[in-house]
Amino acid sequence: MTAIVGIIVTSVLMRKFANAPLHFTEEVVGLLLSVSLFLGLPMVTLKANHVRVALLADFLKGRWHTAMQFAALLVGAAFFTWLIIETVPWFEFAFKRNLRTETARILLYPWMALMPLSLALTGLIYLARLTGIFARADESDIETPETLNGGKS
Repeated sequence: MTAIVGIIVTSVLMRKFANAPLHFTEEVVGLLLSVSLFLGLPMVTLKANHVRVALLADFLKGRWHTAMQFAALLVGAAFFTWLIIETVPWFEFAFKRNLRTETARILLYPWMALMPLSLALTGLIYLARLTGIFARADESDIETPETLNGGKS
């Protein structure tokens, strides 16, 4: 995130004072933003900090709550499996053709390789929760604004 802000600030200052912005700003910032998203996904999944709709989850108790968690883990694991299946040919296409960005001519496949790797790691976290290797996220494990601020809103 610091690199993104640094590149944007540098480009703006160069545009303002030298009338010569960095020509690669949009491409590099877009790539760095994608990388930060995909690097953060497994960590957020491991800590169970995803955005969640608590209406039904808070209403259910006991076995129904456990069944809902199990169903959510199944859907998550299936979703990430499907995404991996979709992203591998996309990566192979870029790799075989040695694709580069339009302006700065940066190779795309090293950046694109991060997506299937990140999705696979996230899927493995879901499978580990399904099989019991990692404990399922309990309500006490989920960070909320209140728990992050020590109970103060």
